[in-house]
Amino acid sequence: MITLKSIRALARPKAASRSLLAVAATMSLAGCVMAPQQRMAPNEAPIVLGPAVRENVTPMEVVLACFGDHVAATHRPPIVITVGDVKDYTGKYSINEGNAITQGGALMVYSALGKLGGAVQVAERFDPVIAERELGYADRRQLGDGRTHQLAGPNGGQTVPWLPYFGGSINKSDYFIVGGITELNYNIHSGGGEIGVNQIGVKARTFSQSVGVDLRIVDTKTLMIVKTISLTKQFNGYEVGFNVFRFFGSKLYDIDVGAKGQEPVQMGVRAALEEGVVRLVAAVAKIDPKPCLSMRLSNELQLTPAEDLRKVGNPLVDAAGAPVLQGEAVNAASQTEASLSGSSVQIPFEFGAAALTGGTLNLLDQIAAAAAKGATEVVLVARDTENWDAGKRDMLTDQRIGVVSSALASRGVAPGGVSITWRPDKADTSIHRDGPGLQEVAKLRVQGTGRSGPAKPAREENATGGK
Repeated sequence: MITLKSIRALARPKAASRSLLAVAATMSLAGCVMAPQQRMAPNEAPIVLGPAVRENVTPMEVVLACFGDHVAATHRPPIVITVGDVKDYTGKYSINEGNAITQGGALMVYSALGKLGGAVQVAERFDPVIAERELGYADRRQLGDGRTHQLAGPNGGQTVPWLPYFGGSINKSDYFIVGGITELNYNIHSGGGEIGVNQIGVKARTFSQSVGVDLRIVDTKTLMIVKTISLTKQFNGYEVGFNVFRFFGSKLYDIDVGAKGQEPVQMGVRAALEEGVVRLVAAVAKIDPKPCLSMRLSNELQLTPAEDLRKVGNPLVDAAGAPVLQGEAVNAASQTEASLSGSSVQIPFEFGAAALTGGTLNLLDQIAAAAAKGATEVVLVARDTENWDAGKRDMLTDQRIGVVSSALASRGVAPGGVSITWRPDKADTSIHRDGPGLQEVAKLRVQGTGRSGPAKPAREENATGGK
């Protein structure tokens, strides 16, 4: 018959056996946590090797790729966006672990904008120290590029070893994003259970916490806030364990076995900031983000980064800011050239200028080809900072219409094939906006072909009361 006395007798091994048992247990535990190691040089201690570096992906990769494609598909000049301070305003700090929330919110926003690809252009304003030093060197004629440069002057030209700088090399931004991480709520919900009998117990529990971010996008020129956004992200965690704490004879045994895990807080903060970026850029690009936001993943990660998920080529621009299509964007344009009939095409002009740029000439080729199949609506746009008096605005509009008509005539569109459907009336002083940073100056209808000279920009009455 097995009695408690016989069990205790079996539990009293000799000292050597106890030592061997302890060593075996230690080696067994060490085997559970052993990581790969490698000795890099003789007499050096081996170092632990972990997983390789990978792309930092979040559940928003599919959304960012989808939205970047939507913006690029408009073939408009990219919006130039920069980032200000995106701070941690929670104030949560631990003596042992430091700040509970990342201090790099602005850097995460920059990365999110970068994941949109060339659909937007990102300007550096967060840390321009190096650029400012270079400009200082150039101003003091200390900056060179290893070559000599020819300068013109009143007394003839001169050759100099320093890099000439005439100003205007820094591109302006259209909008900037600022804000912060404003909430960190610990243990907003927890649950579970724990059972113990004779100092032997098991436990299991779950817990949740959340963070909140508040962002806004601001027009750089006017400092007017275009849109604000407030988002929250909840994190879940778990803990399970088994515990033994009791005496066997004169020996005390304390054994804890368990596991716990929690959704990475900083990755959740990054995902929240990325969604905020999509919503804010959508507001200034005037694109509905909901179809793309519906694609975000909640139960798994898309391991392919957004850059590799993109399908539409990024729009390029020439020196004047006009769109230049290439790669997949060119293919898409050629495939849909026939569908330009009946659609609206933008022809941009620079501030106060009536000249056509290289990228615009490509658009005119497509418009002329489409005009042979049906009517195409053309919108002449300029910078929304133009605000001329009525006389100068009319004169500049006539010049721009004439330039476009002449260019189309050289491509086979007869003078009668270009008609004016709208232009602002002299009494109309409002800005007719069309996209970020642009305003409409006239609308044309292009139809029919025929070899002839330039079209004369005749004025026509329209339903809106303009000329």
